[in-house]
Amino acid sequence: MNHPLNNGTGFARAWKAFNCSIKGLRAAFEHESAFRQELGLAFIFLPLGIWIGEDLSQKMLLCILVVIVLIVELLNSAIEATVDRVGLEHHELAGRAKDLASAAVMFSLCLTGTCFAIVAFNKFF
Repeated sequence: MNHPLNNGTGFARAWKAFNCSIKGLRAAFEHESAFRQELGLAFIFLPLGIWIGEDLSQKMLLCILVVIVLIVELLNSAIEATVDRVGLEHHELAGRAKDLASAAVMFSLCLTGTCFAIVAFNKFF
Protein backbone atom coordinates (compact mmCIF):
# COMPACT_ATOMS: atom_id res chain seq x y z
CA MET A 1 0.00 0.00 0.00
CA ASN A 2 1.37 3.42 -0.94
CA HIS A 3 1.15 5.62 2.15
CA PRO A 4 1.61 9.38 1.59
CA LEU A 5 4.45 9.42 4.13
CA ASN A 6 6.21 6.46 2.52
CA ASN A 7 9.54 7.57 1.11
CA GLY A 8 9.91 4.47 -1.04
CA THR A 9 12.68 1.94 -0.94
CA GLY A 10 15.97 1.32 -2.64
CA PHE A 11 16.95 3.63 -5.45
CA ALA A 12 13.67 5.59 -5.35
CA ARG A 13 14.25 6.45 -1.69
CA ALA A 14 17.87 7.43 -2.37
CA TRP A 15 16.74 9.63 -5.28
CA LYS A 16 14.13 11.38 -3.12
CA ALA A 17 16.72 11.94 -0.39
CA PHE A 18 19.15 13.37 -2.95
CA ASN A 19 16.49 15.78 -4.23
CA CYS A 20 15.69 16.89 -0.67
CA SER A 21 19.39 17.53 -0.10
CA ILE A 22 19.61 19.67 -3.24
CA LYS A 23 16.52 21.62 -2.10
CA GLY A 24 18.22 22.16 1.26
CA LEU A 25 21.40 23.46 -0.35
CA ARG A 26 19.38 25.82 -2.54
CA ALA A 27 17.43 27.08 0.47
CA ALA A 28 20.64 27.63 2.43
CA PHE A 29 22.18 29.55 -0.47
CA GLU A 30 19.06 31.67 -1.04
CA HIS A 31 18.14 32.43 2.57
CA GLU A 32 21.28 32.14 4.71
CA SER A 33 23.90 34.85 4.27
CA ALA A 34 26.29 33.11 6.70
CA PHE A 35 26.18 29.99 4.52
CA ARG A 36 26.93 32.05 1.40
CA GLN A 37 29.85 33.73 3.17
CA GLU A 38 31.27 30.43 4.37
CA LEU A 39 30.77 28.87 0.94
CA GLY A 40 32.73 31.78 -0.55
CA LEU A 41 35.49 31.19 1.99
CA ALA A 42 35.43 27.48 1.12
CA PHE A 43 36.27 28.34 -2.49
CA ILE A 44 39.37 30.10 -1.16
CA PHE A 45 40.35 27.71 1.63
CA LEU A 46 39.90 24.40 -0.23
CA PRO A 47 42.63 25.23 -2.78
CA LEU A 48 44.68 26.88 -0.03
CA GLY A 49 44.49 23.71 2.05
CA ILE A 50 45.66 21.64 -0.92
CA TRP A 51 48.52 24.09 -1.49
CA ILE A 52 49.80 24.43 2.08
CA GLY A 53 49.28 20.82 3.12
CA GLU A 54 52.61 18.99 3.21
CA ASP A 55 51.24 15.54 2.42
CA LEU A 56 47.99 13.91 1.46
CA SER A 57 46.79 13.53 5.06
CA GLN A 58 47.31 17.24 5.82
CA LYS A 59 45.64 18.25 2.57
CA MET A 60 42.67 16.01 3.35
CA LEU A 61 42.45 17.22 6.96
CA LEU A 62 42.32 20.86 5.91
CA CYS A 63 39.74 20.21 3.19
CA ILE A 64 37.60 18.10 5.54
CA LEU A 65 37.64 20.88 8.13
CA VAL A 66 36.40 23.38 5.55
CA VAL A 67 33.52 21.06 4.65
CA ILE A 68 32.74 20.51 8.35
CA VAL A 69 32.23 24.28 8.73
CA LEU A 70 29.62 24.13 5.96
CA ILE A 71 27.95 21.10 7.53
CA VAL A 72 27.74 22.76 10.95
CA GLU A 73 26.36 25.94 9.36
CA LEU A 74 23.65 23.90 7.61
CA LEU A 75 22.71 22.30 10.94
CA ASN A 76 22.71 25.72 12.61
CA SER A 77 20.40 27.07 9.91
CA ALA A 78 18.09 24.07 10.29
CA ILE A 79 17.86 24.62 14.05
CA GLU A 80 17.17 28.34 13.58
CA ALA A 81 14.46 27.65 10.99
CA THR A 82 12.81 25.07 13.23
CA VAL A 83 12.88 27.36 16.27
CA ASP A 84 11.47 30.24 14.21
CA ARG A 85 8.73 27.95 12.85
CA VAL A 86 7.63 27.06 16.37
CA GLY A 87 7.27 30.72 17.32
CA LEU A 88 8.90 34.09 16.93
CA GLU A 89 8.19 35.30 20.47
CA HIS A 90 11.15 35.34 22.82
CA HIS A 91 11.56 32.14 24.79
CA GLU A 92 14.58 31.24 26.87
CA LEU A 93 14.89 27.72 25.43
CA ALA A 94 14.50 28.95 21.84
CA GLY A 95 17.25 31.49 22.41
CA ARG A 96 19.43 28.87 24.04
CA ALA A 97 18.96 26.48 21.11
CA LYS A 98 19.99 29.18 18.65
CA ASP A 99 22.96 30.23 20.79
CA LEU A 100 24.16 26.64 21.15
CA ALA A 101 23.97 26.09 17.40
CA SER A 102 25.83 29.34 16.82
CA ALA A 103 28.51 28.25 19.29
CA ALA A 104 28.95 25.04 17.30
CA VAL A 105 29.61 27.11 14.17
CA MET A 106 32.11 29.24 16.09
CA PHE A 107 33.96 26.15 17.34
CA SER A 108 34.13 24.68 13.83
CA LEU A 109 35.51 27.97 12.49
CA CYS A 110 38.07 28.21 15.32
CA LEU A 111 39.17 24.62 14.82
CA THR A 112 39.56 25.13 11.08
CA GLY A 113 41.40 28.42 11.49
CA THR A 114 43.75 26.98 14.11
CA CYS A 115 44.63 23.97 11.96
CA PHE A 116 45.22 26.14 8.90
CA ALA A 117 47.42 28.49 10.95
CA ILE A 118 49.50 25.62 12.36
CA VAL A 119 50.02 23.98 8.97
CA ALA A 120 50.84 27.33 7.34
CA PHE A 121 53.27 28.23 10.13
CA ASN A 122 55.05 24.87 9.77
CA LYS A 123 55.24 25.28 5.99
CA PHE A 124 56.57 28.83 5.89
CA PHE A 125 58.53 29.28 9.12
